[in-house]
Amino acid sequence: QVRVVESGGGLVEPGGSLRLSCAAIGFTLDYYAVVWFRQAPGREREGVSYIASNGWETNYADSVKGRFTISKDRAKNTVYLQMNSLKPEDTAIYYCAADSKDWMISNMSPTYDYDYRGQGTQVTVSS
Repeated sequence: QVRVVESGGGLVEPGGSLRLSCAAIGFTLDYYAVVWFRQAPGREREGVSYIASNGWETNYADSVKGRFTISKDRAKNTVYLQMNSLKPEDTAIYYCAADSKDWMISNMSPTYDYDYRGQGTQVTVSS
């Protein structure tokens, strides 16, 4: 089945780090851009980070700039989101989505009809 699958979530203390993975199953990410979203309880889904199909154009929400880093590993067909200096307000379910039209998703719209969306992974930042 062609899909993207997230992993790497968990419970971490404030100031800690986690690395999320978004693995493509059944297709190659070489031709796809990827966006990470998050949704906290009672809040709207928001775009967190974007990486273009070329693997070097990126974008970040202001709330995570300087703390999160997105990257693409072509050999593993996976996109990573390295999250450092985590705060309680980063607590959310994190989702990834992939689309072949980089120019349509670079703004990280949570309402766009992406080619592939994952089921999410829970991140909880708490002491």
